Amino acid sequence: MEAVATTTVRSSRAVVAARVCHALIAAVVAASLVVQIALLLSGGADANSGQAGEVVSVGVRLWRLFSYFTIESNLFVLATAVVLALRPAADGRIWRVVRLDGLLGILITGVVYDIVLAPIVHLTGAALAAGIGFHYISPWATILAWLVFGPRRRITWGTIAGAFVWPVLWLVYIFTQGAFTDWYPYPFLDVTDLGFGTALVNSLLVVAVAIVFAVLFKLVDNRVPALLRDGDR
Repeated sequence: MEAVATTTVRSSRAVVAARVCHALIAAVVAASLVVQIALLLSGGADANSGQAGEVVSVGVRLWRLFSYFTIESNLFVLATAVVLALRPAADGRIWRVVRLDGLLGILITGVVYDIVLAPIVHLTGAALAAGIGFHYISPWATILAWLVFGPRRRITWGTIAGAFVWPVLWLVYIFTQGAFTDWYPYPFLDVTDLGFGTALVNSLLVVAVAIVFAVLFKLVDNRVPALLRDGDR
């Protein structure tokens, strides 16, 4: 009985810690998004590109903002973090795909920004604060929270296949709209400057890296223990 009671106490503490952790992640992403939208409406810098004062309508700037993979992956993180703050052991077939989309998307966001974009994007002030939230705190806090809390045994090959629907559709959308607008959210996808072949190869390289990350997530999910288990509330 004493062992059961101890296990229950540990489980309860893990649930509370998970709730707090995910709530903080949601707060960071929400705050970063509010700052970025405020900057956008006032003509300030974009936390994704560092550009400010571009002569386009507010509607176009909003559309472009929500076309960034960074923003979309952070929205996945925000949605899942809110759910996990309320129900740390949330589960379901669609939920598993959405959760993996958040994990994969935000990891790609963090890695690509740090390696490819950070050297060419120079942010200051509020844009810098939003950029840190989107590109550093959100990615690594989200991955760390998943590593610590789990729960585990949620990623199957079917889950992985489902999780790649969104990024593939995003690439199709970006190349399609770019053919009409000549606008691309990231320089390594800019068909106007690079040509379609090079941009496509770059996008396929990112997809290949994402596949590797997905396999790693599955291996960790199968073999590394976590603090939360199915049934924890």
